[in-house]
Amino acid sequence: MSTTVQDNPQVLIRGVRLYGEGEPVDVLIADGQIAEIGSSVQAPQDAEVIEAAGQVLLPGFVDLHTHLREPGREYAEDIETGSAAAALGGYTAVFAMANTDPVADTAVVTDHVWARGQQVGLVDVHPVGAVTVGLEGKQLTEMGLMSAGSGQVRMFSDDGLCVHDPLVMRRALEYASGLGVLIAQHAEEPRLTVGAVAHEGPNAARLGLAGWPRSAEESIVARDAILARDAKARVHICHASTAGTVELLKWAKAQGISITAEVTPHHLLLDDSRLADYDGRNRVNPPLREAADAQALRQALADGVIDCVATDHAPHAEHEKCCEFSVARPGMLGLQTALSVVVETMLRPGLLTWRGVAKVMSEAPAAIVGLPDQGRPLEVGEPANLTVVDPDATWTVAGADLASRSDNTPFEQMELPATVTATLLRGRITALHGKSVAAGRSVATRGSGR
Repeated sequence: MSTTVQDNPQVLIRGVRLYGEGEPVDVLIADGQIAEIGSSVQAPQDAEVIEAAGQVLLPGFVDLHTHLREPGREYAEDIETGSAAAALGGYTAVFAMANTDPVADTAVVTDHVWARGQQVGLVDVHPVGAVTVGLEGKQLTEMGLMSAGSGQVRMFSDDGLCVHDPLVMRRALEYASGLGVLIAQHAEEPRLTVGAVAHEGPNAARLGLAGWPRSAEESIVARDAILARDAKARVHICHASTAGTVELLKWAKAQGISITAEVTPHHLLLDDSRLADYDGRNRVNPPLREAADAQALRQALADGVIDCVATDHAPHAEHEKCCEFSVARPGMLGLQTALSVVVETMLRPGLLTWRGVAKVMSEAPAAIVGLPDQGRPLEVGEPANLTVVDPDATWTVAGADLASRSDNTPFEQMELPATVTATLLRGRITALHGKSVAAGRSVATRGSGR
């Protein structure tokens, strides 16, 4: 479902609590910025009014790890449906990974992704460029051309595959350092994961599933931390999934190495006990680990050892997931459930406050890639990239009701807390009460989102 509203330059949000703190205030938005914050702000005659009594106002979320499938696999997702899912999830900026068809390894493709995102207009879609040509791990791409193109690529990754050759990775880090861009690594030593489909442990052994050891991830994290140290470069670790990775990140940061890391909502909440029914929706790379790993990841996010949450939103068509577990394509939907999972795993147990949620879902990811207008403080004069959250609501996840073209959510029929009631991109409403909102037109999505 979707709706339309006038592309109104002024919006008044009534009765919100900034970062969930203090007394409710009214927030007036004009010309794409926060214009006034007060206890009783008068609504201009032509303002769109959002009644949000007691709800929480946060800076719009930034996702460093999204798969939008366009170009090449639009049957599973495209930039329009993925943007709708992002807006409904409270996101104002997403980074679209390079493993498309054709691969986003030239400025032609990355500029196209940026332009399509701007055309849709629901969220800023930042293209991620490939590190190597064709994701083959051999020849570096022309990162300079992609970063200088209209897409202004800020991050490069072969995600889905590891840049496994240490010399290629070293050269990539050196090249990126000179350009001021970021290399994001899918940490997986491929020689340790041949045929692997599940975490290597008692559950996989009992179920007869080929095991994916923690060392496959941790060996690359350690290697790349050292390479980044010597290259005086920055490196970002995608979807950290093990307790050992947490310890390596602690060590690297203590050495002054410029390393950051993300964790997915599904690795915070789920573990490999879910594999017992062989449901392909639970297959993901890296795999769901043991409960002790999930606990270590939650604590690491609370402590700042892991810097941010990233969804790794990975849509797949039904025939790619509703099959034998070993041949199901890895990946899960994540954009519309991310906030609720973070509330469930981090806020409810007291590991984070709402201000902490803003840090790991907005401020830190924006800082990691250097987005100047995202993750900004909720203050007068700042860009109005905003998310309004009802902290007291609950909802039941149904894949068929999500905005994505696919429905492969591992949270099917799970009751989760908190809903996004409104999202604003530079002062324009892009999602409102569970419906995506385009400027003066309707965006077709399959469900109401909440």
